[in-house]
Formats: sequence, C-alpha cells, structure tokens
Amino acid sequence: MSNKEAVFKQIFEANSKKIFRLCYGYAGDDDAANDLLQETFLKVWQNMDKFRNQAMISTWIYRIAVNTCLTYLRSEKRQGKEELTPLIAETQEEKFSEKNEQVALLYKCISKLEESERIIITMVLDELPYPEIADISGISEGNLRVKIYRIKQKLTDLYNHYERL
Repeated sequence: MSNKEAVFKQIFEANSKKIFRLCYGYAGDDDAANDLLQETFLKVWQNMDKFRNQAMISTWIYRIAVNTCLTYLRSEKRQGKEELTPLIAETQEEKFSEKNEQVALLYKCISKLEESERIIITMVLDELPYPEIADISGISEGNLRVKIYRIKQKLTDLYNHYERL
C-alpha cells in the first residue's frame, strides 16, 4: 500500500460516518447517500495533492461533500424527482425500528429544511465546533449562532407537527 493510500484510508475511516450522515440528510435514502459518499471520497482521492492544510482536512472534506450534495439536488430537480423525495423519506421511515422512529422523524424534518439549513444542522448534529461550521458555510460565527437557533426552532415546529399526525 502506498503512502497516499494509507493516508486516504485513515482520512476515510475518520470522516466517512459524518459524511454519510450529511449525505443522508440531503438525499433521504441510504442508496443515494452511499452514492454521494463514494462520489465525495472519489473527489477527495483525486484532489488530495491539492489540499494545502490551510483548513482542517475535515472542513475541506465537508465542503466537497456539500458541493457534491448540492449538485445532486440540482440534477434531481432538473429531472423532476423532487416529488419522490417525500415518498422515499416515508419508505425509509418504515425501515427504521420503533426504537429509531424519532431519528427517522428527525431526518424527515431535516429533509424539509432549505439546503443551507440542512448543511448547518447536520454539522451541528455531528458536533463540529462552531468556528469550523462558520468556516465551511462562509458566514460569521455570530450569524451562525442566530441561524442555528432559528433552524432549531423550525425543526421543533416541524417535529411537533409530525408528532401530532
């Protein structure tokens, strides 16, 4: 195994679970999330030599993943598949055991948020430090805190709405 392969393997193992959750938050189903995960890490592999250590590697990978997910969503919308997303989310929800029903509902609620809000809340759930989230999303830390507060309010409202159904 070459040094590049060893480093890549280490990077993948350290980041793949978080990136999968980010992709799942966008796609709403396991298959698409796995495809997006693979595409993200293919881009990481192809561009490893361009990484300049100016940011943390996880921040760089998040940016690649977010761009990959946004490109995916744009192509989904062009193909007119956005109406399938709720159906996919409902089908996915049925796969979760009762123990994970709240997690499924949370992801369903996250899927209803705007794209930028999904990015931010997924990183919050992954417990990324606020300065890193601010860097990835390109907004000030103060503005980020306000956005997170509003996103949490929106999620609470969505969650309570679905709980009543």
